Amino acid sequence: MSATPATIPSWAVGDITVHRIDETLLPPATGPWLLPDATPDVVAGQDWLRPHFADDEGILRIDSHSFAFTAGGLRVLVDTGIGNGKTRANPAWHNLRTDYLERLTAAGFPPESVDLVILTHLHADHVGWNTREENGVWVPTFPGARYLTSRTEREFWAGYAMEDARRMMFEDSVLPVEEAGLLDLVDVPAEGTEIAPGLRLLPTPGHTPGHLAVELTSGGETALITGDCVHHPVQFARPGIGACVDIDPERSEATRRSLLGSLAGTDTLVLGTHFAPPTAGRVVADGSAYRLLPVPAA
Repeated sequence: MSATPATIPSWAVGDITVHRIDETLLPPATGPWLLPDATPDVVAGQDWLRPHFADDEGILRIDSHSFAFTAGGLRVLVDTGIGNGKTRANPAWHNLRTDYLERLTAAGFPPESVDLVILTHLHADHVGWNTREENGVWVPTFPGARYLTSRTEREFWAGYAMEDARRMMFEDSVLPVEEAGLLDLVDVPAEGTEIAPGLRLLPTPGHTPGHLAVELTSGGETALITGDCVHHPVQFARPGIGACVDIDPERSEATRRSLLGSLAGTDTLVLGTHFAPPTAGRVVADGSAYRLLPVPAA
């Protein structure tokens, strides 16, 4: 069934409306693979994770989606999911056929209207819709947009000995954008950098060396899009739980602890790039760690 504007979840951040563009709910096996230390016993110890973020058996719910909004006069998309028709080693990502572009269009962001695509990092489930196939060739999905990521991120992968699956991902989802002259690399200092009014990139390294979070500010309100510095709300309760694909696990944990500490008790709306619905919430202290108070979409 095609999406309609009424079925596109959104949140207001001052004058900015942030839309969640759903791609797919990832299979139950994703949690034990991605976050192996988030065992059913650990999850069961956090009642607040149920029913939204985990089921009664302690299985994590994990989504793939993007966020779209207009800020500083720019029509922006943050991360582009897995993509359709892509050959991937992960069975859950392989040769998808979703209505992602229809949902994006229903939210008011047809591909040709997007001005800026922010890539929090260059992993397969964040760059897939960078391109789509036309006549057997991968071409930029958003031909009128600038695609942006951190210089640290791109340079790291340029010097990385890629396995075949990652090389294929770069060939079908990153290199076509570069070759079209659409990829911009940004230096992001420790304090972050503003790329448009109300739109700021923050360095959140560890998962990858140049990983970014995205901060929105409007009308005295603030939101933060996590990317993969936090994959799942269970990491609020146990910040030491890392992802099996973290490049630098120690730095990833340090980033997560620092970020959660800075957000706890504030009004900042946290929008999780892989958080299952309700997806958004505010961070509060909970003993020596934290929890997420959900904020349902409109």
